Amino acid sequence: MTSDTKTALLDVAEHAARARGFDGFSYADLAEAVGIRKASIHYHFPTKAALSAALMDRYSLTLEAECNRIRVEHKTGAEQLLALIDLYRDALNDGKTLCLCVSLISSRESLSDDVIQKIRKFRAMMVAQIEEILKLGQEDKSITGITDPISESRAILALLEGAHLTARAEENVNTFDEALGVLKSRC
Repeated sequence: MTSDTKTALLDVAEHAARARGFDGFSYADLAEAVGIRKASIHYHFPTKAALSAALMDRYSLTLEAECNRIRVEHKTGAEQLLALIDLYRDALNDGKTLCLCVSLISSRESLSDDVIQKIRKFRAMMVAQIEEILKLGQEDKSITGITDPISESRAILALLEGAHLTARAEENVNTFDEALGVLKSRC
């Protein structure tokens, strides 16, 4: 087993979780997609709980890096907020997938306490990222109507996640765009 196999397993598992939910795939599905024996998956991920923890760890690192990239590449709060919205929009894959965090939390009963804590930590990180964007937008006056960056950052994350669910339900990314129109109009 190579680390490439582990990465391939994570890639396939993430796509499956985002498209069908965490309960919507099995180790047999992963083995078939990657071309290995089902028992071989246990070398990297002894349990599905271990797999979900690894997925959440990787996703958190990826999104944190994306937020850092947005901060470097976009100077105003409005530009950063619009880039973050685009990041969430891209994760929809034309309404065929959800962001991993939303997908996993919809299977909460199947997740370990460790993974639920990782999701909470991820969401806190995203709220902090959005809060910083709003504070910048307030300072540079590129986002209108900001009164409480802390509360508004929580509301924006809820809006992004909720818009994901509605777009996925309808398999229509335009639903996401419509839901985010009010927020985008503040930029």
